[in-house]
Amino acid sequence: MNWAKDFSELNKAIHDRISFDCGEPELNTFIKTKAASHMKAGISRTMVLPATDLLSNQKYPICSFYSVAPGSISRCTLPENIAKKLPHYPIPVFLLAQLAVHKKLHGKGLGKITLIESLKYLWNVNRYMHAYSVVVDCITDSAQLLFKI
Repeated sequence: MNWAKDFSELNKAIHDRISFDCGEPELNTFIKTKAASHMKAGISRTMVLPATDLLSNQKYPICSFYSVAPGSISRCTLPENIAKKLPHYPIPVFLLAQLAVHKKLHGKGLGKITLIESLKYLWNVNRYMHAYSVVVDCITDSAQLLFKI
């Protein structure tokens, strides 16, 4: 499976969500059943990297995807030296809520590409709607280790 050059917003009419399998049931369920409805409700935005070849159903399989949403954190969750410089009301953040790569493409660097693209997307959004930071919501311990600073 070869991937396209650019990410695009999830579109049920042209992207085949059903064939996506990253090996994590929660992420598979999200892209197959929740991502489009969350976008329609204005909860999050899901961007996909389609494959270059159509399936028999005339849709493009999804090679990887990420989902971002606005969020907030409380200053009490931050180290004291940082928190003391911030207001007492919720601090706006961007949430990198979902990120997954089709299991046929694991080990090819597509996870890194997808992460970089998600951060570029949020960098562009930040020009219009500012946030203090990006919060990553990892569902597995192995994913959590990738973001440990």
